[in-house]
Amino acid sequence: MLDYRIIIVPFLLSVCLTPLIKKYSYYAKAYAKENKRTVHHGIISRIGGVAIFLSFLISVTMFLNADRAIIGILLGGSLMFFTGLIDDLIDIKPMTKLAFELLSALILVYFGVRIDTIHVFNFVIDNDIICLLVTIFWVAGITNAINLIDGLDGLAGGMSVIILVVIASVSLMERRLDIAYITLILASATGGFLVFNAHPASIFMGDCGSLFLGFMISAISLLGFKGSTIITLALPLILLALPIIDTLSAILRRTLKGMKFSQADKSHIHHLLMKQFGHRNTVIIMCAITALFGLSAYAYLINTRIGVTVMVIILFGVELFIEKSAMISEKFHPILSLAAKFKRKSAES
Repeated sequence: MLDYRIIIVPFLLSVCLTPLIKKYSYYAKAYAKENKRTVHHGIISRIGGVAIFLSFLISVTMFLNADRAIIGILLGGSLMFFTGLIDDLIDIKPMTKLAFELLSALILVYFGVRIDTIHVFNFVIDNDIICLLVTIFWVAGITNAINLIDGLDGLAGGMSVIILVVIASVSLMERRLDIAYITLILASATGGFLVFNAHPASIFMGDCGSLFLGFMISAISLLGFKGSTIITLALPLILLALPIIDTLSAILRRTLKGMKFSQADKSHIHHLLMKQFGHRNTVIIMCAITALFGLSAYAYLINTRIGVTVMVIILFGVELFIEKSAMISEKFHPILSLAAKFKRKSAES
């Protein structure tokens, strides 16, 4: 039976700690800097992730018996948190952050949290080197995906909570209480922070929060990949479709423009949506799309055909938005080009 204290305690801890962190930020001068990319104004703390991290850590100590895998996740997550915190306070180079992301991934591998086999249709890949590289790429990729999506009030936190709740729910169906407990603790700690981070936010999670959440989501999904037939990399891939698409689009867009990947811009999905729907509505839309992906994952468990159909429809809608908004490039519109060509042929005939 589920112990509901794992939901209540981290939430209350986070609600109590966040105002304290916000107050401390004024003395430490840990403010979010205003520039041409930011959408906030005034002095706002950017180390709110400290409240998420502390609430999570205290609750895990209270309610979980840490085995080797959990210890590895906590160590890797702590390293990622402190990397983000240092970046929030003094700014560090992107390559330095990437180096610590890779080190955190290697910590996971050392403690046995890794991909052992990769199933691609009827093929099974169990080569140690390939699996190691995919594990490292997975951790770094998901960590950066959550970090990049953290651009609006409540966005990264809200999407992370939805992703974590879906993973926890499926874990309970699979009777993986270890995964469900650590996931719900993290979701609740993040939920308590969202009380203050929802638009208009009075505190931001910063890199210490977004890097920590991204790492934890990637690590928890790897923990489930080893021992479950359903909680595989497919589920987090579905749930993280929006930030993954946004990250890949950013890579393509910046490459085509001759920019460095680390060079920021205002062409992310949330920036483009905000121009049309406003700040609060954009967060609601993106969280709703993430929730729809989560529902499609459930539908897939019940009926494979229905689940896949729903996923394809959602992805098709996202692709149309990317093309219409010129998110990658003015010249990138494969589906719209095909539709226009088909329309011309139909008119000619």
